[in-house]
Formats: sequence, C-alpha cells, structure tokens
Amino acid sequence: MVVVRKELVEYLNSLDDKSRRIVRTKLFSLEENPYPGSPGDKERLSLPDDTVLYRMHIGRTWTVLYRVDEASKTVKIIDMMTIEQAHKKYGRL
Repeated sequence: MVVVRKELVEYLNSLDDKSRRIVRTKLFSLEENPYPGSPGDKERLSLPDDTVLYRMHIGRTWTVLYRVDEASKTVKIIDMMTIEQAHKKYGRL
C-alpha cells in the first residue's frame, strides 16, 4: 500500500492531467517494488542518524522521498517536489 500525506495529495491534484497521471502511476508502482533496481530511478539514502529513506526520480521533473515499512507492507511518501527544489532543499542526494 502507498500512503501519501494530505498536503502531497493536494500538490499532486494541482498538477496538470498528464503530469498527475505520470506521477500517480510511478507512485503506485512502488507497491510492487519500492527498492532500488529495475524498474525506475530509485536510490537508497543513508542519513547521518542511520535513518533510511529512498529517493525516486519521476521523469526528469520530480523527486519523491519515501520510507518502506516492512512490517505493514506500506510505502510512506514523505516529500514530493521538483528535482530543482529537491537539490535546493536537500543538496544532490
């Protein structure tokens, strides 16, 4: 199951139809395989406090940060923004 924060749903709904369709398709593909590898541009991020996050680029436009909860088989979308915004906010992850 993919869980998206309410604020991110609002952001997603503000996108044009084509973009919204592309992003939703990629987000729901995480149900099948949330881990790096084929398919998709996903990467495991190890943060200094030993927190594990994953990053996925969607097209060449958006970056999604997410966590995987193995116990509940849930992918939790933490943040979603344009790639440019992600580089400003987090640096080049």
